[in-house]
Amino acid sequence: MLYLDNAATSFPKAPGVAEAVAGFLSQVGASAGRSSHRLAREADALLWETRTLVARLLGAKDPARVVFSLNVTQALNMALMGLLREGDHVVTTAVEHNSVMRPLRHLEKSRGVKVTVAPCFADGLLDPSDLLSCLLPSTRMIVMTHASNVGGGIMPVEDVAKGKGESLLLVDAAQTAGALPIDMEEMGIDILAFTGHKALLGPPGIGGLCMGPHVDVPPLVFGGTGTSSESYDHPADYPLALEAGTHNMAGVAGLRASVLYILARGVEEIRRGEEERARCLLEGLEGIEGITFYGPANPALRVPVISLNLQGLHPDHLATLLDEGYGILGRSGLHCAPSAHRLFGTFPDGALRLSPGPFQTLEDMEFTLKALREISSQLTH
Repeated sequence: MLYLDNAATSFPKAPGVAEAVAGFLSQVGASAGRSSHRLAREADALLWETRTLVARLLGAKDPARVVFSLNVTQALNMALMGLLREGDHVVTTAVEHNSVMRPLRHLEKSRGVKVTVAPCFADGLLDPSDLLSCLLPSTRMIVMTHASNVGGGIMPVEDVAKGKGESLLLVDAAQTAGALPIDMEEMGIDILAFTGHKALLGPPGIGGLCMGPHVDVPPLVFGGTGTSSESYDHPADYPLALEAGTHNMAGVAGLRASVLYILARGVEEIRRGEEERARCLLEGLEGIEGITFYGPANPALRVPVISLNLQGLHPDHLATLLDEGYGILGRSGLHCAPSAHRLFGTFPDGALRLSPGPFQTLEDMEFTLKALREISSQLTH
């Protein structure tokens, strides 16, 4: 089996992740912030250490402003629903995931938030001046992906940050946290949403929001926090303001293990390997008859998320042939990003997405190219 669906969920996970999840459940098990006994204190320490590690990896200044959620979708919703008010203007891009597009369209209908979609080039890349030209005096926020989950193109986040003025910059780092070097403070990012189960190589069910010191996201969920239980008022201090209820401590334990692995290995080293695998695939795809791939041809301008189609074959059928005939696992369809597929001209059928991770090899890429050549040959001869 060759797993090439890391853009959806990474597999295998980082060494030590499964053991950390099982170890917490079998040896600790307690809720953080709910008791004073030794196991609860151990859970407290684990929770804070993981915040600190995530802050270190992503360049967040204050670990208390790293708040955990179920995933990047929930984190994005926390920021969008919490910060955008009636009459606000938001600028986004043409390649966003539905985790951005659907909340924004909902806010258009429910709060009268005005949304402008900045155009992208045919390869999914963005000229920052095209986005910045969309800003208005009422622009409250810019929300943009760091890298497309369809075309893989890396967005010019730093250039947008330099020209955004007073607008808040919310970055969806679903495809890049753990895969590209990120420093929120240096890059000018006000709010960053991440998930643990993709390039961070951790378990599902854990993600979060990193907020700059000048950003205050109000809570959307109210309830128990283990503090000030005598009051009916929800605490206003972070991280508790955004973490009502019991934490996914098994997920936190797994995330701690994966972030430790990434920090030890180095994001730059991971990036070099993934760029090599992307280059191998892209160069090989150019020589296969009937194949069209989407996104930048230069691997330095993208993450290793490569969507493609083979002329005369539905992407679902191609995915099945690769799976059943070669044991290669990709993902066909619209990838929860219909806006991006409209840009690439692949709507409504979508494309087949191949997304290697840090544990796949150049030999795996050659095997994939060989399989695609054989399928193409069977169609064209």
